[in-house]
Amino acid sequence: METLVLGCGGTVLVPVLSRPQEPSLYTVKAIIILDNDGERLFAKYYDDTYPSVKEQRAFEKNIFNKTHRSDSEIALLDGLTVVYKSSIDLYCCVIGSATQNELMLTAVLNCLFDSLSQMLRKNVERRALLDNMEGLFLAVDEIVDGGVILESDPQQVVHRVAVRGEDVPLTEQTVSQVLQAAKEQIKWSLLR
Repeated sequence: METLVLGCGGTVLVPVLSRPQEPSLYTVKAIIILDNDGERLFAKYYDDTYPSVKEQRAFEKNIFNKTHRSDSEIALLDGLTVVYKSSIDLYCCVIGSATQNELMLTAVLNCLFDSLSQMLRKNVERRALLDNMEGLFLAVDEIVDGGVILESDPQQVVHRVAVRGEDVPLTEQTVSQVLQAAKEQIKWSLLR
């Protein structure tokens, strides 16, 4: 941005430095997990930078094309900061604004990746993730809410996911879960 300054000798364009943005709790714009073909396995957008699914998919393809052959862990893309990590056949990405601190975004990425690693017993790959999508949803909700970072300790995330997973209402439990809970109650009532 430039400002026009009128002086005795004519006009001069003087660059104006942009003001630093106000600090904000809303640091994460999106969390995306892609497979090794660049297809979406999980995506959660926290603002309307890409309002339609078509725009989101195009952005995700762009991320994959730029990052899948790169050894670095940070990319600037479409005015956004993208931190990413790959494992076997997954690409985990955390997106923030161009002015966002990469260390904060990397802390979120590492927390997500380490939480998944613990929940999937170090088997962080496409098939295991698809078999445990509910754990992924719970973990992401524990780490980030509405773009605000809530937790960066994977131990806490895994603990909270385990507790929330146990509190499933009776109507949403499978038959085997209900039978297992009934067995446990009978066992404890007999031991009294």
